[in-house]
Amino acid sequence: MPRKNPAFFYLLVQAPWWVAVLLAGLVYLVMAIILPSVNTANPVLKTVFNSLAIPAPYFALIILLAAPFSFLNARRKARQLDEQQDLNSIRQLHWRNFEELVAEAYRRQGYRVVEGDYGADGGIDLQLSKNGDINLVQCKQWRAQKVGVSVVREMFGVLTASHAAKVVIICSGYFTQEAKAFAHNKPIELIDGHSLLALIRGVQPSTPVDADEKPHCPRCGLELTERTAKRGHHAGNRFLGCSGFPQCRYTQELNKDVL
Repeated sequence: MPRKNPAFFYLLVQAPWWVAVLLAGLVYLVMAIILPSVNTANPVLKTVFNSLAIPAPYFALIILLAAPFSFLNARRKARQLDEQQDLNSIRQLHWRNFEELVAEAYRRQGYRVVEGDYGADGGIDLQLSKNGDINLVQCKQWRAQKVGVSVVREMFGVLTASHAAKVVIICSGYFTQEAKAFAHNKPIELIDGHSLLALIRGVQPSTPVDADEKPHCPRCGLELTERTAKRGHHAGNRFLGCSGFPQCRYTQELNKDVL
């Protein structure tokens, strides 16, 4: 989703909290100390420089106000990631929260993440930097829809017009076979819902397992429910099946390995 011309205060809130503190100190230093101490023969310019010392504390204070908002915003994003339980909870997120979720997951992997609109068509949602490489990310928050080849072609065009190493397309659903075929052997990474869930769980803090907690499907993250086989060699046997059936056909014997 495109964000056009974001406000300066908004950019400070999205940045780490220490950026606002550093910038506020720098603004005060320049306006209240450096510029008034500049020797110039121009009386008008000298008057302007000296007058900057008066509003300097106010400018610095306004910038400094962004620091607590930035800190709370970072805490909110971290908590949002840690609270995700399965694909269903991820799919219920608003598109903006979905992008924040992906951004936070990559930050925990050591990437420098910049959120914003980097494409001329508004298609790039995140820019990732690590080890000198730049990756472009587009997030598709489509709950019940597959991502087709047209989206992949479009992002490949954005990639070829940039200096990025690769483009990453992330969705909470699935990619069509045509989309996968087009991305094959190209600097395009497709991350579907199952891969996204694995990415999220890989950066979440480990927590003690509750013995009373219902088991979840390792493929899609939905709850496993107890069922009885009605046909075949296992007719009459009890087993655990994914509640996302028939989209997900994962099964597991009770207290045994995967079928």
